[in-house]
Amino acid sequence: MMNSITNDIKIIKNETSKINEVDFENLTFGNTFTDHMLICDFRNGVWEQPVIKAYEPFTIDPSAKVFHYGQAIFEGMKAYKDANDDVWLFRPDENHTRFNKSAVRMAMPEIPENIFIDGLKTLLNIEKDWVKFGNGNSLYIRPFMIAIGSGVIAQPSSQYRFMIILSPAKSYYSGEVKVIIAEHFSRAANGGIGAAKAAGNYSAQFYPTKLANDQGFQQIIWTDDATHTKLEEAGTMNVFFRIGDTLLTAPTSERILDGVTRKSVLDIAKRDNIATEVRPVLVEELVAAAKNGTLKEIFGAGTAAVINPIIGFSFRDEYFELPKLENSFALEIKEKLNNIQYKLAEDTFNWTVKI
Repeated sequence: MMNSITNDIKIIKNETSKINEVDFENLTFGNTFTDHMLICDFRNGVWEQPVIKAYEPFTIDPSAKVFHYGQAIFEGMKAYKDANDDVWLFRPDENHTRFNKSAVRMAMPEIPENIFIDGLKTLLNIEKDWVKFGNGNSLYIRPFMIAIGSGVIAQPSSQYRFMIILSPAKSYYSGEVKVIIAEHFSRAANGGIGAAKAAGNYSAQFYPTKLANDQGFQQIIWTDDATHTKLEEAGTMNVFFRIGDTLLTAPTSERILDGVTRKSVLDIAKRDNIATEVRPVLVEELVAAAKNGTLKEIFGAGTAAVINPIIGFSFRDEYFELPKLENSFALEIKEKLNNIQYKLAEDTFNWTVKI
């Protein structure tokens, strides 16, 4: 291994790589990881020197507070390669800002930009061969932080570990997606941690999603916890509804994640003169639109899936199939968003950052 220091980041580089063992045409999302990872610990009130080293397991105390009190947050990002073999990030400042908002909500220390952004760029420069050119190809980036302080007393940890791991990816979802509208389970509640990318938000979804899977549905459209009358998110994604020629989505709140892809979809729609409304969308409104034929599309939007069309939904044992459209907003906006990410179109928003 070769050791070096770059911009206060210690690099312990592997002399060999496992990249030639990877079948990049047949990737299972999130199962394959690159040769290196970034790790940085917070102790005694300060962040220590970041280290880029071989991707490998690490030892942690059984009483670490992440296991007992769930102090764990993460982000989802992607790197893309263009036709000139250059690697690009998409709106990384938004992920850094949201990561720190999550940290504050979970009583965890904020991560400085020189560790999050500069550390990520350094790591990507080392692993750039893992980013493959081509539509659908990307390198999924998972920054996360866990509480590593020991002791089972119910209080925030005094020690934390920030890490970045990388996973080559193709499309997150495949096949047709049908959803069921939730009437009992909730993703999040007012005053809770729904707006944070906290690990517990996702584990709490597993059981109701399993119940939906058992009924033949791939995902759930979550509704508000108080009345179950307002449509909020779809699975792990923000959700959009096209009624007539207007694109509707719920406003962000304590319950709804402020998605980077969501913001980008709205910005592209506004640029291209697609009518948008950010407001509460009611279940009864969706059902009425499905019955009178004005509901044209539903799609989820998120980093992993980018945009995922939904072909139908169920509510109170009644299933509504959506029409197949030639002028799909979902597919049109996804193409335009992908073209920006892969540098196939001009980035008029200045969203992309070259590594």
